[in-house]
Amino acid sequence: MSTSESMAGPYPPEQRDAVYKVIAERRDVRRGFRPDPVPADVLGRVLAAAHQAPSVGFSQPWDFIVITDRARRERIAALARRHAAEFAADLPGARARAFDQLKIESILDTPVNIVVSCDRTRGGRHTLGRSAQPRTADFSSVLAVANMWLAARAEGLGVGWVSFFDERELAAELGLPAHLEVIAYLCVGYVTEFAPEPELQTAGWALRRPVAWAVHAEEFGRRGMPGEEPVDPLADLLAAIVPADAEAMTAARERQDRMTKPRGSLGALEDVSARLAGLAGSCPPPLPEPACVAVFAADHGVHAQGVSPWPQEVTAQMVANFLAGGAVVNAFAAQAGAEVTVVDVGVAASLEPVPGLLPRKIAPGTADFTAGPAMTRDQAVAAVVTGAEIARDLVAAGNRCLVTGDMGIANTTASAALICAFTGADPAGATGRGTGIDALTYARKIEVVCRGLDRHKPDPADPLAVLAAFGGFEHAALAGFILGAAALRVPVILDGVIAGAAALAAVALAPDAIAACFAGHRSAEPGHAVTLSHLGLRPLVDLGLRLGEGTGAVLALPLVQSAARALRDVATFDSAGVADKL
Repeated sequence: MSTSESMAGPYPPEQRDAVYKVIAERRDVRRGFRPDPVPADVLGRVLAAAHQAPSVGFSQPWDFIVITDRARRERIAALARRHAAEFAADLPGARARAFDQLKIESILDTPVNIVVSCDRTRGGRHTLGRSAQPRTADFSSVLAVANMWLAARAEGLGVGWVSFFDERELAAELGLPAHLEVIAYLCVGYVTEFAPEPELQTAGWALRRPVAWAVHAEEFGRRGMPGEEPVDPLADLLAAIVPADAEAMTAARERQDRMTKPRGSLGALEDVSARLAGLAGSCPPPLPEPACVAVFAADHGVHAQGVSPWPQEVTAQMVANFLAGGAVVNAFAAQAGAEVTVVDVGVAASLEPVPGLLPRKIAPGTADFTAGPAMTRDQAVAAVVTGAEIARDLVAAGNRCLVTGDMGIANTTASAALICAFTGADPAGATGRGTGIDALTYARKIEVVCRGLDRHKPDPADPLAVLAAFGGFEHAALAGFILGAAALRVPVILDGVIAGAAALAAVALAPDAIAACFAGHRSAEPGHAVTLSHLGLRPLVDLGLRLGEGTGAVLALPLVQSAARALRDVATFDSAGVADKL
């Protein structure tokens, strides 16, 4: 075989397998570094491999700063630890505790540190491929990091990437000119062993997303692996939902009876712990923490019918309040140690990108359901799938409990219509006063729900049609959020009437999804009691709340967590040496 033929063809199987092996076994290493020095020839090979990285326009914008001086590394480590402490101070409770157990850097544990910098000016103004996308210089430098990491693994070297820096502070310490940017700070050294899984996955901080979640055919959202038909995301979602594990529930109830307490003395919490075990398929179940509240926000066309005294602009204003940390749900979540994230699935206003906001807008609000469907069937499906993907991403990020939140002026009107459609309830008995409306507005609200039901004549056997007829984008997304949690066997704590209406749709689509649902509270809205009865859920809190946002569900979060912890941590009569009653 000629040289040209060998370069054009695939590697022999053993060489190909070696390439995939080094990719699969690459790790971001923080623990277990040995003090052994890295020989100059080995380090030279690793740097040469980094320098062979491809770059847009062959610009080669990288430089490598090799750092071995102990005093310099001590100063850099102090910078990293200061910023890590600032990050930790902003974490919610469960995340803060988990972060405290992580080792985040090995600047002083490794014999050598390497900084990869980027020069966006290299090559002058006409560098090929950079005029339309100036950031390609940064992307090219990251390819050099990847080459270095893989070569280091092949040499038996561990590499840890440290990013807890103010980039300009670090640049000043390194003497970088102002036009150079720090891309990566890497700690390099020999290790005692390479972990079988990434450290952050082993620690439960995050999970690896399956490759099928990340592959799209031809356009974003049309998922499908090569050689396979594009998947139907909703059908795949529904197929993944299975009944609660009866054996795990039985084991939980038997353990409850053996725990050092009178049988049944924990009341509703014993049922919660058994249901958590059935959902997880194990006894005891995992602790439902960390937890994340997802506040789905959207506007409603039915607002035009005068069903709320609040202007529609309040939806966007409250989204800003959530993101600034000033809402009740933020205060309650901080107390409970939960994170709050906000999802724009249909706010009528344009929202500026800020940390904590997930932009997933299906459309800028729904249509008026008294004049026609609130949304198209395709929009309903898109919103359901969006909610499921939010659940999936939050679980992949390490959350073990999801909490529903919502925001949308006029969404209690849409909720009442959905509840009537799914349960057959009378609008007068299922429609509440929402934010506190007067008698005239309340009568109009009931009449609007009646008109909508008469116009659409909903069939609860077609849940998507019901969602499309009456729901807000937040209702459909919440239904998907619940289904996503059920598919991943993670508990989801439902808030009030809006989440309840969404749960009716979710359970109509997949009856077994009820296994993942825990009713955080009973809202003062009359339709919520109808909903809970229809779903067969017992609320954990009943305080007359009618705020929404996820507030009632967050208040119930410690109860759900306590139920799981009791099942796991409380001793049995046998293990504690305590006599059971005769």
